Amino acid sequence: MQKEVESIVSWLQMQVEKTGVEGLVVGISGGIDSAVVAALIKKACPENSLGVIMPIHTSEGSLKDAEAVVQACGIDHITIDLTETRDNMYNVIQSKLETNHMYQEKNEQMAKANLSARLRMSTLYTIATNHNYLVVGTDNAAEWYTGYFTKYGDGGVDILPIVEFTKGEVKELAAYLNIPSSVLNKQPSADLWEGQSDEKEMGIRYATIDAYLKGEDVPKAEREKIEMMHRRTAHKRETLPSFSRKK
Repeated sequence: MQKEVESIVSWLQMQVEKTGVEGLVVGISGGIDSAVVAALIKKACPENSLGVIMPIHTSEGSLKDAEAVVQACGIDHITIDLTETRDNMYNVIQSKLETNHMYQEKNEQMAKANLSARLRMSTLYTIATNHNYLVVGTDNAAEWYTGYFTKYGDGGVDILPIVEFTKGEVKELAAYLNIPSSVLNKQPSADLWEGQSDEKEMGIRYATIDAYLKGEDVPKAEREKIEMMHRRTAHKRETLPSFSRKK
């Protein structure tokens, strides 16, 4: 783990030098992935790293975990509550759609969740511009492969330092980096709505995805589900399709 951490830290420092920015910023949710990234960027840029906590109807437990992470990492941090901003924005959009008989209530939960992720992305980039920092992503290998992230939301970042690490490997990194046990052992959740969990929403366990990514045997039904998720979300990982006038 020491070698892995040193390699990632060196890579982060190289990205800062290559792009000519002054430091790194990450959103901290209280989950294990953002906790690991926060600890890594603090090591890479001790004086020029920032963690941003952005609650939107966030549970008290997640807020406590996020605070525990910044204290454990010793990273500079700021909290910006986006709850009212998200609610006001969604209500304006919903009202206009209802007036024009376009509103689809069945999609409300996901629309709100995606709007939350995209508001957080916009907040991070506003702060990054203010500081001349890069926005650092927190996606791990399982999330990236299955597309379990919001396009232009938590997927809207400048660099991805842990994207080749499985969820299990991220947990090993977290243990090495002394991430608080409350974060290390909690059920993975984006805290998008009450009772939401990653594995419940995906319908598959991270351990199964990790095993698939490592080339291990997994049951046929689960393998097919992972491959279907990968195909369905290909647009999130690919460059934007663009029309070409070349014949």
